Amino acid sequence: MDTTPHSDRSRDLSQPLDKLGPDETLKANSNYLRGTIEKSLVDDLTASVTPNDAKLMKFFGIYQQDDRDFRDERRRQKLESAFFFMARLRLPGGVCSPAQWLKLDALARAYAGDTLRLTTRQTFQFHRVMKHDLRTVIRGLRDVLIDTRAACGDDTRGVMCGVNPLLSRLHSEVYALAKQASDHAVHKTRAYPEIWYGAERESSDAPEEPFYGRTYMPRKFKIGFAIPPSNDIDVYSQDLGFIAIANRGKLAGFNVAIGGGLGRTDQDPKTYPRLADVIGYVDAGRLIQTIDAIMSVQRDYGDRVDRMHARFKYTIDEKGIDWIKGEIEQRLGFPLARARSCTFTSNGDLLGWSKGEDGREHRTLFIENGRIANSEAHPALDGLREIARAHKGCFRLTPNQNLIIADVAPEDRAGIEAMIEAYHLDQPKSRSGLRLNAMACVALPTCGLAMAESERYLPDLISKIEVMLATHGLTDDPITIRMTGCPNGCARPYIAEIGLTGRAPGKYNLYLGGGFHGQRLNKMYLENAGEQAILAALDKVLEHYARDRKKGEPFGDFAIRAGYVAEVKEGRHFND
Repeated sequence: MDTTPHSDRSRDLSQPLDKLGPDETLKANSNYLRGTIEKSLVDDLTASVTPNDAKLMKFFGIYQQDDRDFRDERRRQKLESAFFFMARLRLPGGVCSPAQWLKLDALARAYAGDTLRLTTRQTFQFHRVMKHDLRTVIRGLRDVLIDTRAACGDDTRGVMCGVNPLLSRLHSEVYALAKQASDHAVHKTRAYPEIWYGAERESSDAPEEPFYGRTYMPRKFKIGFAIPPSNDIDVYSQDLGFIAIANRGKLAGFNVAIGGGLGRTDQDPKTYPRLADVIGYVDAGRLIQTIDAIMSVQRDYGDRVDRMHARFKYTIDEKGIDWIKGEIEQRLGFPLARARSCTFTSNGDLLGWSKGEDGREHRTLFIENGRIANSEAHPALDGLREIARAHKGCFRLTPNQNLIIADVAPEDRAGIEAMIEAYHLDQPKSRSGLRLNAMACVALPTCGLAMAESERYLPDLISKIEVMLATHGLTDDPITIRMTGCPNGCARPYIAEIGLTGRAPGKYNLYLGGGFHGQRLNKMYLENAGEQAILAALDKVLEHYARDRKKGEPFGDFAIRAGYVAEVKEGRHFND
């Protein structure tokens, strides 16, 4: 990355550490993320690590968690919480080889409770990994050239890439750049191989973090690549989004969008979801220097005092989009070109079989909420292991938590389909347009931030809504619904036509009016509501939609036109 220091650094970076937020001191004094992690890992008196080490381990994609279903009971028995860890992989664009899949399957069975979780950012998560097994898991990943670097922390998170099987050549070009961007922007600290692989500490005068420095980014920084007409990655939710512009089927460059981010805190008006602004266009050959310029602006000017105000979206709103764009162009050394015309039509997945431009075939499987496990009726983990043993192509994780068995030779299609049928991988058989466009975060019992259920609850809630859909003749209509267990927005609920965010056990905020292809935020319709109130409200709006919608009118557009919520027009964000 470009490491040239800028002459006008942020006031925050020039201040003494004791004037900044405590996380800045932690990072600065951590010896490039080493902290005391190695000591914590060998402390067999506890299943946990120290609070500071738990924060630092997030930079390595590892979260300390505990089973909240048993938290109260363990407290009553005066026992330590049932601690374990979640490990998230760095998997640019969600591409995984069969050999890698088989290794992940083996690790999941041995160390992660016989389950794999596909995330909303196109990667895998292992849950319930014990502390003494962490090194074994990460070294197992190394065997198939996968790591967990920067899957969390104040750095560049996993880089997303749109998946459109119909555009094989263009997808290949964009994916290659997404992987290059991930490898370029990931942190470089030598602490990772030292701690997790047992590598010897190197003696070198070269800086460990030539771009990030000792304090890394002010907060997380998300990058994604979209390939129109599908906005499956929700490009406007990214800190930095690149929208592919093609010329006669070949990649020319990208429209550049900055300042997206969906995290918020209830009852705190200084926090809010925001959609990115498109600020111009760059040729594909200038991609990496554009990433450096934009990230360095946020590195130098992002808020390092108040972490609640430290995302790029707040820096842009404080400084102004024109000022930020000018600063980016100054660091680039050239002006951005005018953004080029492009069109998005959806943000869902094309399920079933499809054939790409190159003649290869692709089978997209619906994976409800991204959870792959075995059950008596649905042995998904076993079935996908058998497919991986036979498959000669690759797998692609979609941003909607689904899975593509990709690059299938036409002569191999029948064999793949036979295994899908044998293991009942196309579950559930009865699938509404709502269910097929649903997403949920993990939430309880493992996420420490969750206030309410999400993954475990949304399928049952959808079943109840499906009764209304059938009554109103809407079963097959695609409507996006997303649920999270807290306001942080990991499943991108604030862009959904129907969004639900947890407030307390059994209580949610209900949002309506998001854009069908991720182009518009929704607005709150009910606050802190239980299931009965949510179902009653949705029944009313769905009945009205079925009766009075215009031809081809998406549900979110109707909710605004019919006056259930107001459209977000001022800027690209809202406060409740």
